[in-house]
Amino acid sequence: MSIKSIKKGSILVAKPTLNNDIFQRSVILITEHLESGNIGFVLNHSSHIPISIFVSEIESTSIVFEGGPVDKENIYYLHKRPDLIRNSEKIIHNLYWSGNYDDVREAVNQKLIKENEIKFFMGYCGWAPKQIADELKNNSWTVRDLDFDIFEEWDADLWKNLMKKLGGENLIWLNTPADPSMN
Repeated sequence: MSIKSIKKGSILVAKPTLNNDIFQRSVILITEHLESGNIGFVLNHSSHIPISIFVSEIESTSIVFEGGPVDKENIYYLHKRPDLIRNSEKIIHNLYWSGNYDDVREAVNQKLIKENEIKFFMGYCGWAPKQIADELKNNSWTVRDLDFDIFEEWDADLWKNLMKKLGGENLIWLNTPADPSMN
């Protein structure tokens, strides 16, 4: 698959052969695709810790996700509410990232933004120019268009569900443990 198949809003589904702990069985949303590199967030690795533990100013039980290995000391967010969060960056359709932090804090604390309209991430995924192309050549990822609502249709089995949609040889991995040697 060529690098041109990746764009803002693309989904990367980790191939079962990708055994790196951070990316194993991950589903990543690409939020920026530029000649200077790519940025994305792992959608399906929960920290199981609420945002209020990371950011005491935000009064919410929304769980923070492990967005990726880069800049893990910062919190990022994907959302549906550019009307409440100024300077939001549109990804596709009704999906945005970033924006004014004070607006996020106020909207969450005043319950103007619902839990199914925002997701928080610790860190992000970043690729240098041509790095992601090399990973695609090495068959580390499958690229898909985003065809589900990441706020409404997300569940713990997101990777497994996408592998099922991919079908074919991917079906063998559905019930295989993350570490096949444990089978």
